[in-house]
Amino acid sequence: MNLTDVKELDSIDPFAQHREQFQLPVNKVYLDGNSLGAMTKATSARLQQVIQQQWSQDLISSWNEHNWVNLPQSVGEKIANLVGAQREQTICCDSISVNLFKALAAALTIAQRQGSGRNIVLSTKDNFPTDLYMVQGISQFVGEHRCQLKLVEENELEQQVDDKTAVVLATEVNFRTGKRLNAKQLITSAHSQGALVILDLAHSAGAMPVHLDDWEADFAVGCTYKYLNGGPGAPAFIYAAKRHHKNMSQPLSGWFGHARPFDFTPDYEPATGIQQMLTGTPSILAMAAVDSALEAFENVDMEKLREKSLQLAEVFHQLLEDAALGSCLQLISPQQREQRGSQLSYRYEHAYGLCQALIQRGVIADFRAPNYIRFGFTPLYNSFEDIWQAIEQLKQVIEAKEHLDPRWQSRNTVT
Repeated sequence: MNLTDVKELDSIDPFAQHREQFQLPVNKVYLDGNSLGAMTKATSARLQQVIQQQWSQDLISSWNEHNWVNLPQSVGEKIANLVGAQREQTICCDSISVNLFKALAAALTIAQRQGSGRNIVLSTKDNFPTDLYMVQGISQFVGEHRCQLKLVEENELEQQVDDKTAVVLATEVNFRTGKRLNAKQLITSAHSQGALVILDLAHSAGAMPVHLDDWEADFAVGCTYKYLNGGPGAPAFIYAAKRHHKNMSQPLSGWFGHARPFDFTPDYEPATGIQQMLTGTPSILAMAAVDSALEAFENVDMEKLREKSLQLAEVFHQLLEDAALGSCLQLISPQQREQRGSQLSYRYEHAYGLCQALIQRGVIADFRAPNYIRFGFTPLYNSFEDIWQAIEQLKQVIEAKEHLDPRWQSRNTVT
């Protein structure tokens, strides 16, 4: 494959025009949208509007006049369209960690109300650490007789569900390797054993089709600052299947989750639907950023977006192999395209130095301990020529041994 072939792919890319919606840096190839998505032009304009008019001039009346009060719900419904959820099951708020705490508490409560004696939260050893930390925190708080974490290998997860399993906690796409679980099959299998399932969609939402309702998922959480481009630290989202709304409860009973928050009654009465997953006052600036960023997904066919994502990865790996770099960079992502998310990860002894040297050359990837370099593909704004340029710089770095520079022997706080 040569540069002419790559430019031909860009000429027939159905999402080429979407790139124009993003405020991309000049002379940089950005392959880290799986950590932080790029900013849209709509977001820049929206934040200026909120700051200069709504907050500055309209002040507190904006809660009603500009519908600030309902942003968690309206943004949640936009996200619902991208994760295969019908209305009134998804809401935007807090962080993944906080939302996972709520989902775990709700799921454990449902399981224990069934009187089955289930107390195991089953997850994988290589799940994203914050997911495991939240289970450990709940376990320490309520005791292992009510919540006990059990960790297994990723390929054993489905087989390890038994009559003691209350909740299966799984991330659809592994953050390190990019391996994609078969979520539908996992949920069906867990339900057959009487267990509930919480899905983490941090590396799925916005990059590939997700079908929460069709899969009969129980709960799901996800972030908006990766493929949804909501901005650094943007509020996350939580999904709870409507069939659980009457029986679920979560202990972070803040006033925005109250049935009538502006009655200011001393006793908590939860809202009846997904709104009970809210806690405190939402950050309007952050919520407005997510709301405007989601405009980039209007009329986007997620199946076609997924196909481009897979194509970007295939071109990247093919060019890497053509450059004879496959012998030093060992692919740890699945070889089969349908088993991958929207990233490729490689094991390399000097992965951190390689990542930093590429950044110096304007190719933004990222590093994950202990020795992995990740390349994320965001099909809304990455072009095939981006991929070509990245491999060209990668070849030059390794040939010149720039990645062995002593500067890269100590790591930055954020890797």
